[in-house]
Amino acid sequence: MTRKRTLNLAVLSQYGIVIFLVLLCAYFTWKTGGIFATGENISNVSRQIAINTILAVGLTFVIITGGIDLSVGSVLALAGVISMTFLRDGFSIGAMTILPVLPILFAIPLSAVIASAVGGITGSFSGLVITRFRIAPFVATLAMMTIARGLAYVYTDGRPVSPLPHEVGDFGAADIPLGLIHIPALVLIALIVVVIGHIVLSRTDFGRHVYAIGGNEEAARLSGINVSRAKLKVYALCGLLAGLSGMLLAARLASGDPKSGMMFELNAIAAVVLGGTSLMGGRGTVIGTLLGALVIGVLDNGLILLDVSAFYQMVAKGFVILAAVILDRITRAD
Repeated sequence: MTRKRTLNLAVLSQYGIVIFLVLLCAYFTWKTGGIFATGENISNVSRQIAINTILAVGLTFVIITGGIDLSVGSVLALAGVISMTFLRDGFSIGAMTILPVLPILFAIPLSAVIASAVGGITGSFSGLVITRFRIAPFVATLAMMTIARGLAYVYTDGRPVSPLPHEVGDFGAADIPLGLIHIPALVLIALIVVVIGHIVLSRTDFGRHVYAIGGNEEAARLSGINVSRAKLKVYALCGLLAGLSGMLLAARLASGDPKSGMMFELNAIAAVVLGGTSLMGGRGTVIGTLLGALVIGVLDNGLILLDVSAFYQMVAKGFVILAAVILDRITRAD
């Protein structure tokens, strides 16, 4: 009987998120009279999910090591305003122009590189504080969350970076033809991040080190893994993806706003947990995180279409996350 119960829990843990996602989509399609399933709404939902997915991929690596990063929303905002300022004004130090305003064809990809670099630097700083000074990840990244948000306000004097060239907004809303279908550019970028993240986590030595650290950090150290270096890379990667998300969100909104990214870290953590990554570390997949981000996005969009109060939306999302954590604890206990 116990064996059968364990098997049922394992199946539920592995496939429950897929079943829940399908049922959720069917329910919202029925309750909205088919509006949820229209091409326009699906395209809108996919763009919203793309940003959270990229953030969540970085957090997957962090949480598998047994850590946490609360700063990704603030890093997103900081990288967004810096990259949009570069797009609009070029790059200067005082009266000296380092890079003039470039043609938009070159400026957009370069701004993505700049945003990713900003995120990578902040993530590396958090990782350095955690590994060198033995500060708990919660405390270190909470401090970075405040620092990055403050720097975003200082950098912009509290004002959004706008107006921007219209091509920036066009990029944020662009669709890329792939055969008979058109995929939003943001979604395609998110899928590329998911594929690369999945390969790195499941098929490289670095990925195996991430799992080993989350499973038993001391055992990983004794087996010859440089735990501090691996953790530093994990937080740098998480920051890099947060920076990239900041540029993409700013492009989608055609504005670099220092207030953007508020509470984004919670949605990203929710996606990771819903996708089966254990908060205790040592277990999780990028594909599961993608499914978790889909659930969060579908739930948000469906409740909005049903005109459910934003307050009740928070309650519903909280219960879904709680259910996922309880399921994780039960399956681990067995």
